[in-house]
Amino acid sequence: DVSFNIKKGNTLGIVGKTGAGKTSILKLLLRDYDHYDGEIKFGDNDIRNYTLDALLQSIGYVPQDTFLFSTSIRDNIRFSDPTLSQEKVEIAAKISDIHDDIVSMPNGYDTQTGERGVSLSGGQKQRVSIARALIKNPELMILDDSLSAVDAKTEEEILRGLKELREDQTTIIVAHRISSLMHADEIIVLDEGEITERGTHEE
Repeated sequence: DVSFNIKKGNTLGIVGKTGAGKTSILKLLLRDYDHYDGEIKFGDNDIRNYTLDALLQSIGYVPQDTFLFSTSIRDNIRFSDPTLSQEKVEIAAKISDIHDDIVSMPNGYDTQTGERGVSLSGGQKQRVSIARALIKNPELMILDDSLSAVDAKTEEEILRGLKELREDQTTIIVAHRISSLMHADEIIVLDEGEITERGTHEE
């Protein structure tokens, strides 16, 4: 019994305790589940009418548990298109506030992340993953509690940068901290699979 609309260019915040249903909503949007009552539209079309490739190409998803490939930081960021220029890689890295960290490493963007990103801290892995999603320039960007390992100041800078860069595109941010959702146009509070509150951060 969940219903919401997000206008193009707006940001929706989703907040709620563990088990409230936040991840289930994202799994529905990503078509991990295709058997449900009701409908989910992307644009004016039911998401089940798109091919999976076409739908997922339009979505940048940053999960809670970030996964990095055992390759360079540069190739992790431009994983969706290995031909992308260094300039585009750096723009995405700057918005996700990881560029300065990278250039301070001995091998810079050629630094190898190691298996599952073991050579990076949790916060660095999250920020590389955000850069990887950003560089696709997706119509819909989903951050699934993917700023939990960064401090509040860094989080604020990343979210402000995202808001400015993506003013014509749509973003969904799932968070445990309601402070993470200050820039959202609407916030919904989930509890046991239902929306119990909705409104702006002030409201």
